[in-house]
Amino acid sequence: MRYDMEEKKKEQETTADKQEKRDESVKEFGQAVLDHHIHLISIIGEIEGHECLPSTSKTTKYEHLLPQLAAIEDSRDIQGVLVLLNTVGGDVEAGLAIAEMIASLSKPTVSLVLGGSHSIGVPIAVSTDYSFIVATGTMVIHPVRMNGTVIGAPQTYDYFRQMQNRILGFIASHCGAERERLEQLMLDTGMLTKDLGTILVGSQAVEEHIINEVGGISLALQKIHDMIQ
Repeated sequence: MRYDMEEKKKEQETTADKQEKRDESVKEFGQAVLDHHIHLISIIGEIEGHECLPSTSKTTKYEHLLPQLAAIEDSRDIQGVLVLLNTVGGDVEAGLAIAEMIASLSKPTVSLVLGGSHSIGVPIAVSTDYSFIVATGTMVIHPVRMNGTVIGAPQTYDYFRQMQNRILGFIASHCGAERERLEQLMLDTGMLTKDLGTILVGSQAVEEHIINEVGGISLALQKIHDMIQ
């Protein structure tokens, strides 16, 4: 009887430790391991690059995500990855690095766009094996913007073009949209005031073949379960 009580106590302590680690992971990195060995990653706020953003800003730090994604690939326990997105975009290089890492995972991956997946959030949203967007979710496709001093030289414009080609090429190769159509959406002048680009809401992103399906968390989880099985 005493042995049984000690074993039960150990099990309770182990469960409590696991819950504490899970809570800490959610708090620090916006990540958690769900039941059935599905790893949850959230891409929120602004995607931070090589420079730190103000502490008052909600950010996703790529230096946290990249090691986590490598660990997910190496783990025998994790069977799938669910990516939740509500981001305004951010650093292009960091965003593409995250998208490339997710796309290169050998395990089933599903993304779900919630509030929005704007700018460099678009490549991340399409980097998974299957993608969802909620009915009120938005995606903004626009040309690359640059902060700081811009040198008015041909090389600068070539660099911009190169960067935009990288983004367009990645999106086109990971969804059903044609590159020419993506470029039209990116350079549209009739929708955004004082800016270029296009806002796609919910089903519009599906109609443009950028996102696979309109749906919420239940459909996203069901899809990844099916993919694992």
